[in-house]
Amino acid sequence: MTSSVRAKGQRFDRYRETLRYGLYVIFHPFDGFWDLIHETRGSLGAAHTFLILFLLTRVLKLMYTNFQFITAPIQYINIYEQCASLLLPFLILCLSNWALSTLFDGKGRFKDIYMAMCYALLPYVLIQLPLILISHMISFDEGEIYSVLMSVSVIWCVLLAFVGLMEVHDYGPGKTFIFLFATVFGALVILFLILVFFSLLSDAYGYFASLYREIAFRLY
Repeated sequence: MTSSVRAKGQRFDRYRETLRYGLYVIFHPFDGFWDLIHETRGSLGAAHTFLILFLLTRVLKLMYTNFQFITAPIQYINIYEQCASLLLPFLILCLSNWALSTLFDGKGRFKDIYMAMCYALLPYVLIQLPLILISHMISFDEGEIYSVLMSVSVIWCVLLAFVGLMEVHDYGPGKTFIFLFATVFGALVILFLILVFFSLLSDAYGYFASLYREIAFRLY
């Protein structure tokens, strides 16, 4: 019993340490992402946490930001659709990056790519979550501050993702830039194939449903 409790405590301490390490990563991205992957300073648990916080921040932003700074119709917001609209493209980008890494001699595993991308989302949470409260404390004329901070959070995340993938795959900046374009193109191809698959599945379901109704009508 004691050893089990001790093991759980060690796992929790490890999880808490990898969460704190996210702050080091966003301010020291080159060393941070390298150690995150190659020195196992990160964890999937922390990566999942940052991704969930990212999705939660997006939903809270749509629901509680001052109406002066956002035009989302709250009565029509579907939380699950909002989360899916961010989570699905995120996972497809990770999958595309991993699938194309063999063509570009990349060294990263899917786990490494996913962790790096999740850690890169942290500035979005740290900046935009307080902005929800700040939006109720400033006037519309002071909205430039709000817009600048929003832009900073997004640009920071993009730059971190760039550095993270560069360190994961051990690329130079030029090759990483080209690889990102290929990743986006690959993600669009995957998304197209998913849409085609579900379209064919829907057509097949409609055909067999019509066939069943026709047979049932003739028999009964």
